[in-house]
Amino acid sequence: MKMVSASKLRKAQNAIITMRPYAAKLRELMQNLSASLGPTSQDKYAATRPPEKILIVPVTSNRGLCGAFNANVIRYTSKLIHEKYGSQLSEGNASLFCIGKKGEEFFRNRKYPIIGSDIHVFDQLNFNAIVPVAEKLMLLFEEEAYDRILFVYNQFKNAGTQILIEEQFLPVQLPQVDENEFYEGVDYIFEPDKTQILDELIPKTLKIQVYKVLLDSFASEHGARMIAMHKATDNATEMIKELKLSYNKARQASITKEILEIVGGANALA
Repeated sequence: MKMVSASKLRKAQNAIITMRPYAAKLRELMQNLSASLGPTSQDKYAATRPPEKILIVPVTSNRGLCGAFNANVIRYTSKLIHEKYGSQLSEGNASLFCIGKKGEEFFRNRKYPIIGSDIHVFDQLNFNAIVPVAEKLMLLFEEEAYDRILFVYNQFKNAGTQILIEEQFLPVQLPQVDENEFYEGVDYIFEPDKTQILDELIPKTLKIQVYKVLLDSFASEHGARMIAMHKATDNATEMIKELKLSYNKARQASITKEILEIVGGANALA
């Protein structure tokens, strides 16, 4: 299992490393463009409302045997929804959308408010597979079913390290712009116009953001499983050594006892 995870990790690691610069540049372009339109620009995905209705999206795996990978996400999500959004939870305005089988099973068994789940997205993880998930979350925010949507997931750092992240998905966080000034940070040439490009850019950026989150989690899962299986192998090897030593001691004691009985019997006959 360690070898299988190591093989899958290499592919997943390459995917997330190549995705991050693209996602970061796309987000930067979106922020610069939105800010350059000035205070009159209003976007449905950037609408800031009081956080009365909250949706948390915990990202876990479909399988276990990966150490504390799933437990960390589940524990943090439970703490977040009870402590930070406890009032919304008591009023029925805090819900979960689970990605991954382990998180979905945990929260459903404990009667948390779950509005939906997706446990098949990791079967064939690509951009087309995540589009329905991203569009559903975007539609929930657009229809004002929720005022804030958050992701809780493991961000991939390296094979041995995963960083637990709480990341706001919606509303889109844009740079602060003075009410009486326009943003002049980057001088772009636009074709056909800023507004139309923004209408195309923001939905695409949001989908890319979801894809990056799932790639991060997928690479983290295989890294965590590889380390967990390596430790399990080391522990099993150490246990085998200890058991073999105990077995040899017991065997030697049994042989010694038999020899003493034979010698004792021979002396008695003499």
